[in-house]
Amino acid sequence: MKNKKTSFGYSNEQAASFKQVELPPIEAWENQYKRDYWIKIEHPEFTSVCPKTGLPDFGTITIEYMPDKLCLELKSLKYYFLQYRNLGIFMENIANRVLDDVVKAIKPKKCIVTGNFTPRGGIKSVIIAEYPHKK
Repeated sequence: MKNKKTSFGYSNEQAASFKQVELPPIEAWENQYKRDYWIKIEHPEFTSVCPKTGLPDFGTITIEYMPDKLCLELKSLKYYFLQYRNLGIFMENIANRVLDDVVKAIKPKKCIVTGNFTPRGGIKSVIIAEYPHKK
């Protein structure tokens, strides 16, 4: 199904094109505590672009993680999120891409990324991606 077009006129290859986009690195700082605890970061003004329609998508991205040796540096995370503003990417791919990039940056013990997107056409989407991946 690599290049098969959907009935809506875009191919799977087009839907996956976001993987080729290089985003700014997410920086980290050393965790000062060795005990288990959770950090919750909310970005309530997230925006991206629907790759099909070109219309903006809005939502809240929440990152909840249990740090190991590193914690997320928030200024770099802000610049990372800004790069999505003009990126054509499906909502489902946003939560999974953010999770992959956070795990790559800090290697947390656990992480959950939730994309809570505003309704479009009467349909609301909430996407939840988890690390480690549950089988």
